Amino acid sequence: MRIEDAIKQKSFKSDQHRAYINLLYTANYLSGKQAHFFKQYDLTPQQFNVLRILKGQLPGAASVNLIIERMLDKSSNASRLVDKLKLKGLVSRVQCKSDRRSVNVKITPKGLELLQEIDDSQGLEVEQMNNLTNEEVNVLNELLNKIRKEC
Repeated sequence: MRIEDAIKQKSFKSDQHRAYINLLYTANYLSGKQAHFFKQYDLTPQQFNVLRILKGQLPGAASVNLIIERMLDKSSNASRLVDKLKLKGLVSRVQCKSDRRSVNVKITPKGLELLQEIDDSQGLEVEQMNNLTNEEVNVLNELLNKIRKEC
């Protein structure tokens, strides 16, 4: 669906403005689809992101600061996310060997099983990107990287 039809707006200030609105609208659309997808696993997209980060740290653990650095959503409260994942038994807190005052976070076997279950399901990102050819996906990635490039 064209952005004009989706938001019932006939004209934009410029092509750049149209593209910007289209990008925001699409990001919100994808975020909604993602939230709905993860709801069946009793997860939020941000909690899933934390689990993926922790899986990448295996066999070790990660500090909350490292999790924050790698989060896709930089506005998320990583400490709160970790607490919720701990309550679900998906992560554990591990005392840092080099600094006894510091506590690291590690994914549990239950957390790994959940990630495997999600990976085994029809991937949400694949479903959303199937409308594009490989060449279009590569061009899209380059354009998105270019948009985020600091001036």
